Amino acid sequence: MTGPTPYAELNRLLAEIASHSRATFGPDLVGMYLVGSFATGDADEQSDCDFLVVLRELPSGAAEQAVRDLWAELPRREGKWTHDLEGSYALFSDLADNATIGRPWFYVDHGHTELSWDEHCNREVVRWTLHEHGVTLSGPDPREFTAPVPAELVRDRMRRDLPTLLPDILSWAPTEVAWTQRYVVATCSRVLYSLVTGEVTSKRRALEWAMAALEPRWRPLLEQVRDDRALSWNDPPRPGSLEEAFAFVARCQEWAAGG
Repeated sequence: MTGPTPYAELNRLLAEIASHSRATFGPDLVGMYLVGSFATGDADEQSDCDFLVVLRELPSGAAEQAVRDLWAELPRREGKWTHDLEGSYALFSDLADNATIGRPWFYVDHGHTELSWDEHCNREVVRWTLHEHGVTLSGPDPREFTAPVPAELVRDRMRRDLPTLLPDILSWAPTEVAWTQRYVVATCSRVLYSLVTGEVTSKRRALEWAMAALEPRWRPLLEQVRDDRALSWNDPPRPGSLEEAFAFVARCQEWAAGG
C-alpha cells in the first residue's frame, strides 16, 4: 500500500484535497485527517471515506468560494471514490473543547456538489474517532490538539439517537432498496455497541459484537446484513428482511431501556 488507504484512486483524491487545502488556506491550515471506517478499521469498497480538514479560521470569502468550486466539480468526475467522499472543514479551536460539539462546520455530503454549514461532523462519534484513531494525512497528531471525548458523552449521544433512529433513517433512505435494510441494522448495532462500551467501532465489528451480546434469535439477521454488504445497494430487500430489521430496532430500544 502506497498511501493512507488500499485504493489508489482514493489516495490520489485525498492528496488533491490536501494540496488544494494548502494552496487555499496557507498558514491557517492545521492538517487533514481521516475519520470514520478508514480510521476505526474494516473499511472496504462499500464504505464512504470521511475526512476532516482542520483550520485555524473557518472558510470565508475567497477561500470559501475556492472550496465550493472544488466540490462543485470533483463529484462529477468519473470514478468510484469521487462519489464517496464526505467531510468537513473544521475549526481548530472547537476541537479542544467538548462544549463546542454541535457547532456547524463547512460540510460536504458524499456525492453532493454543494457544501452547507452543518454539525454532521461535529458530533461525539467523529470527535472520539479523531482523538482515538484519526489517520493523519498532514499536520500534527490529533491527540495533541483534540479534547478526549469521555465515554459518558458518547453514551449520552446514543441515548438521544436510539429512540428516533428508525424514523430518522427512513426520512431520507428509501425502503425499496436493500441498502436501507442493511444500514438500519448495522447502524442500530453500532449505536448499541457505543451505548454499552462508550466507544466507537466499525459496522462490521458492531454486527459481530451484537451476534455475541444479543439473543441468538437475531443472529440470522445480523449474519445476513454482514454477508450482504458487498451486494448491490439498489436491489430490493430480501423478503421479510425489512420487517425483521424493524423488529430488531424495537428490541434494541427495549434492551437499552432495561427491558
